[in-house]
Amino acid sequence: MKKLSAIIVLTLVFCIGVGLLQHQVLEHWLGQKIHSKRKGSIMPERKYDYVPESAAQFNSFMQNFVDYVRKMKPSWGHISDDILGKLTPLFTWFQDMYKVTQRPCSTGQIIMCREAQAATIQMYRTLVKQFIRFPPVTKADRVEMCIPNRDTIRIASRTVREMIDFEIHQGDIRELLIDFWVQGTDHKTKPADYDGAVIIWGIRAAAPENPDELPYLAMANRAPFTLHFEENERGKTVFVSLAWLNGLGKIGKWSEFEHAIIP
Repeated sequence: MKKLSAIIVLTLVFCIGVGLLQHQVLEHWLGQKIHSKRKGSIMPERKYDYVPESAAQFNSFMQNFVDYVRKMKPSWGHISDDILGKLTPLFTWFQDMYKVTQRPCSTGQIIMCREAQAATIQMYRTLVKQFIRFPPVTKADRVEMCIPNRDTIRIASRTVREMIDFEIHQGDIRELLIDFWVQGTDHKTKPADYDGAVIIWGIRAAAPENPDELPYLAMANRAPFTLHFEENERGKTVFVSLAWLNGLGKIGKWSEFEHAIIP
């Protein structure tokens, strides 16, 4: 009987010990989860890609790239028709699907347009990496193609101190023009050794509380910069903010939000 009682006591002690251990482990795990959520809510660092995600903006960006390469490749001499021919069919596929999505269409057609855009971007990045990042293509050429130059010279400051001011003007149908300059100056040139301005925008009913709420972005090497929109976005309100981007990829302070009606 005594042995049975001792076994019961030991069993109870063991269960209590395991329960306490499980509670500590669970408490630690929950603490980690809560802590990580709190850290994430502070505003995680956003990665900025100069290739536009917006289909309308991407269409303009890629057309500019293809046109410029076609114009310059005879003088460059290192990009053949076969090489460019790997990109143009994909871009044509995207353009065909993009036109389809500018009128009433199915979900499948929208998905196909996104797939065509993704395939075009993949081939575009390969072409840029192999042929556009080195001579005979110059820094000025890359600026014309809206491609940020990789900084090879140590610049004086790793932080972006300059503020940016901008205005929004109506352009053609489905277009808005963004004029920007260094705050406190009257000339529309980017600071020395800077890649340009990062423009973020989104269609909303009210102004956002922080820049991360605006889903689309583009890199602007010079002003004015044209934002392109889709047919079904006409008449809607778009909110815009800008910041300078230096040669080290550091982004400065975001401007105040401005808004306009898409023509």
